[in-house]
Amino acid sequence: MAAAADDASKPPPLPPYPEMILAAIEALNEKSGSNKSAISKYIEGKHGDLPPAHASLLTAHLARMKESGELIFLKNNYFRADAPDAPPKRGRGRPPKPRDPNAPPPPPKPSSPRPRGRPPKSKDPISDAVAQAASGMPRPRGRPPKKAKTAPAPKPKPAPAPADGSAPVKRGRGRPPKVRPTVPSETAAA
Repeated sequence: MAAAADDASKPPPLPPYPEMILAAIEALNEKSGSNKSAISKYIEGKHGDLPPAHASLLTAHLARMKESGELIFLKNNYFRADAPDAPPKRGRGRPPKPRDPNAPPPPPKPSSPRPRGRPPKSKDPISDAVAQAASGMPRPRGRPPKKAKTAPAPKPKPAPAPADGSAPVKRGRGRPPKVRPTVPSETAAA
């Protein structure tokens, strides 16, 4: 007798999630479909004892039913696939543009100068290497020589002569040598 009383106080077991989802969509009967939060609120209102992971279970089952084709997902809403007012199921990718039956056919595409993809390996790689070397393809080592100048550079104007009359000293290339100061030697002073 006590076991029968315990069974009466227990709530009935939960139906499977796909059944609850389909029942919620049917009961809500929204023209634009039912979103996830509306489905969740309906299930929570009808079945009080839900597992703590109800939100993640609902998300997983909705995704699985969408992939299997039981539900159609459009504009963030779910429809039953067998509903008469459900939108047609679209394939992946962008839909093709509608063709005008009176329009002339498109012109044929010109053949590309190079085919797509990686070119195939040759059957005789040695002869290809010889032909490439003979054509001068590999450049010689080192820096190429400078090209000859076509117009001579203008010569710089000579510096004015010093006022004391001595000839100007021409500077050489590069950094001038370090000038060492002369130290009076002891032998010269003595």
